[in-house]
Amino acid sequence: MTTSINLSKGPLGNKLHIWAPADGRLRPISNRKIHEIPEVFLRFFALKSTTANHHLTPNCATYFLTGPKPIVFLFGLMIVGHPAAAQPVYLDPGQRVEARVADLLGRMTLDEKIGQITQVERDAIRVNIKDIKSLGIGSVLSGGGQYPQPNTAAAWADMVDTFQQVALSSRLKIPLIYGVDAVHGHGSLKRAVIFPHNIGLGAANDEALVRRIGRVTALETKATGVHWNFAPMIGLPQDYRWGRTYEGYGERTDLVARLGSAYLQGLQTVDGHGLEHPWTVLGTPKHYIGDGAAKWGTSPFGSDHIDRGQAKFGEQELRTVYLPPYRAAVTNGARSIMVSFSSWGGLKMHEQRYLLTDVLKAELGFSGFLVSDWGALDELKGSTVDNVSRAINAGLDMIMVPTMYQDFVSDLKSAIKNEMIPQTRIDDAVRRILRVKFEMGLFERPLTDRSLQAKIGMQAHRDLAAEAAGKSLVALKNANATLPLDPKTATIYVAGRAADNLGMQCGGWTLEWQGTDGNHRPGTTILDGLKRSVAVTTKLEYSAGGDFRGKEKAALGIAVVGEMPYAEWHGDRADLNLSDADKQLIRRLRERSAKLLVILISGRPLVVSDELALADAFVAAWLPGSEGQGVTDVLFGKHPFQGRLPYTWPRSMQYFARIDLGEPQTAETVLFPYGFQEQVAR
Repeated sequence: MTTSINLSKGPLGNKLHIWAPADGRLRPISNRKIHEIPEVFLRFFALKSTTANHHLTPNCATYFLTGPKPIVFLFGLMIVGHPAAAQPVYLDPGQRVEARVADLLGRMTLDEKIGQITQVERDAIRVNIKDIKSLGIGSVLSGGGQYPQPNTAAAWADMVDTFQQVALSSRLKIPLIYGVDAVHGHGSLKRAVIFPHNIGLGAANDEALVRRIGRVTALETKATGVHWNFAPMIGLPQDYRWGRTYEGYGERTDLVARLGSAYLQGLQTVDGHGLEHPWTVLGTPKHYIGDGAAKWGTSPFGSDHIDRGQAKFGEQELRTVYLPPYRAAVTNGARSIMVSFSSWGGLKMHEQRYLLTDVLKAELGFSGFLVSDWGALDELKGSTVDNVSRAINAGLDMIMVPTMYQDFVSDLKSAIKNEMIPQTRIDDAVRRILRVKFEMGLFERPLTDRSLQAKIGMQAHRDLAAEAAGKSLVALKNANATLPLDPKTATIYVAGRAADNLGMQCGGWTLEWQGTDGNHRPGTTILDGLKRSVAVTTKLEYSAGGDFRGKEKAALGIAVVGEMPYAEWHGDRADLNLSDADKQLIRRLRERSAKLLVILISGRPLVVSDELALADAFVAAWLPGSEGQGVTDVLFGKHPFQGRLPYTWPRSMQYFARIDLGEPQTAETVLFPYGFQEQVAR
């Protein structure tokens, strides 16, 4: 039996300490378990920790409990003279966070402060890993597709801990914070569970579900040593030609504010505990602000793009439509926020002092830190020193450099030396970063808790992903009682490459930045789910191209079509019609099927008016993630259809012409309104 150690109140107070001769430090051990105590317990002394010279008087007792009854060691008169100086305030977890921050900040050199502001991607720093120590680098990240080999949880932990050990060998032992884009599960980890992208969660519109997804994502991410998730995206995409539409929960402010805050709570809280809990990760609402409101053709990538373009709203619209999700995020515990690549009023968000400092920090009371997006300062128009100065002075606290970090450090130091950035602004930035690191318990738990790795990909997590995939489905049409499907249907033809393609189901930010094509991770495809759902008497045939032998007409044809994976500006599309190949496949399957169900896999509403007319039933499945069984469970009536459209669905490309002109939509341009749901009887 293991019993807690305590010291009864006596002449020296009621604190029990252990003296470790190896380093001369005193450590409080009240209420600790005996198995946690080092093997120097024979040198226990009851010491009064509030005096400079510690004396043991007669009858002072140390209690060593190994069973149901205490063994009491009584000491005679002993003197311990002048023990080693107490540890610094910032290393004492018993101190208030602000006291620890102030103590550490006061000990730091300018170079060490600059290091904390610097975030570097892992490939750039690992070739010169000692720079983490010499420059005091504050953060390292993996961009999309940057994972260790082999891509296992153990290898991830080894990688992150290696970086961390170097950071901990620095003069002040300040731990770094490691970040990834785990936007729908820990997408860069091969064995992780992948949840529907946010567009699907917006269709489900279930705050409790989103909170649970955040919790699981945090757990699977933290198990690999990663402390920081660059999510959720709480923009409001208005033009679906944007390649990041699927990262948004929907087009309405209230929906985005509620679900974004729920996900943030899932990442950052466990059973009423916040970031201090070892199973949480730091969330990052992004991209502040208005990234979903850019105008087509204003992108730095050219006239056929929209990503990183000019936001087209006035301040009133900014405050009523785009700011509330950030207000909600701050209220619900946001401690880091990522700034947008986009522009407003001709000025890049990364140099908008009014929006970053006056509105977000002062007006909304945000006391965490602001981080730039990947290489965002490179898009500012000026010298590198000027760009660094404008961004830091505007309110950026940490800069995702991400590669040329030595140049960045030099530029920032030059700007400070030449009084382009006041020392007070540098101190404020570092103070914010340190505050969050202390709140996260990084100084106490800098290394990976590898016991969590057994939970990665566990069945309960996959069941949750399947539940989310099912709840995200939106029935757009159901004629001739096609849905729910009959598992005893005699013959079913399944066509379309998306039917048996986890890469297409998961979309971008999965294994690779742009996603993958094919089945490269654990999970179930929609085809897998169909095969598991039908009766043994059902004849089910699959052809990716829709080419079936013979002339037999199937009782049911299922076409699974949609978009190949993409991310960011690579997904900007001027034409949102289905591909010609998908259109032809649907027509061929229509001819070979008595009834036709079309399942659309996509990161946004597409123009499908003609294909809708050909189908008996049509379902928007969005990007459902790794658990396709969740899709088929709903198709066969095991669970009801619950999803509603989180975006207005366009009838034709004329819809986007009206967006370009700033004109309201009409019945001629809208196929289905926001919130639409075709009823399906069970």
